[in-house]
Amino acid sequence: MRDRPTPSPGLRVVVADDNPVVRAGLTALLSGRPDITVVAEAADGHQACEAARRHRPDVVLLDVRMPRMDGISALPHLVTIAPVLMLTYSTESEIVREALRRGADGYLVHGEFTADQLVTAVRDVRQGRPHFTPTAAGTLLAQLRATLPEPFRPQMNPLDSPGSFSKTPSRLQPAMGQSSREGFRLSTREAEIMDLIASGMSNQQIAAMCFISQKTVKNHINRIFAKLHSASRSEATAKWLGTAPTPRLGLG
Repeated sequence: MRDRPTPSPGLRVVVADDNPVVRAGLTALLSGRPDITVVAEAADGHQACEAARRHRPDVVLLDVRMPRMDGISALPHLVTIAPVLMLTYSTESEIVREALRRGADGYLVHGEFTADQLVTAVRDVRQGRPHFTPTAAGTLLAQLRATLPEPFRPQMNPLDSPGSFSKTPSRLQPAMGQSSREGFRLSTREAEIMDLIASGMSNQQIAAMCFISQKTVKNHINRIFAKLHSASRSEATAKWLGTAPTPRLGLG
């Protein structure tokens, strides 16, 4: 473990990665920003925990695979001290889920973000705004969809080819659920965001999960509301899930 010189006030970061080249690169990148100081570097989970206890940083950047103690094992200790942003090459869905379950505030996969996006993520995580690169966001979205009630999950038809979904509602689905979705003609991105709205996520959470700005989220939601002829999230959700009451027709 290597301590950095005593920093000036600002955003204080501990960088934990067993690859010295990666550590040096991250330290140089972050230290080049006037509001960020790397206060310590760590080569394994034990060193990361020790550095976090000693320096009380604002954010910890943590790799997954490290000797002695890996990042997943170190997470429960680190999150009691500072927000933790996973920064790793590990893309396995089980690792992503476990990292989030143990308290990680974000998950960035190397090669899926720019230097400026990394700096933004570090600053945002300190403020409680999570960040995920596409691989991690996809895992989180799949996990979220798996928790939806069975009637609202896409249904596989045994006659369909693998990877395709039947357009015929299952006998468990509400009669209007599938047809109403088809009628709304949402784009793929709009449908993804509508699923997240229906799950109860805020604009901020949706932006972090989809790695887009909150302004872009608002623009998508405005288009969604127009297509669903809805004035609120609850109304849009009811129509999207097919649970909105059907207007009664008067007898003439």
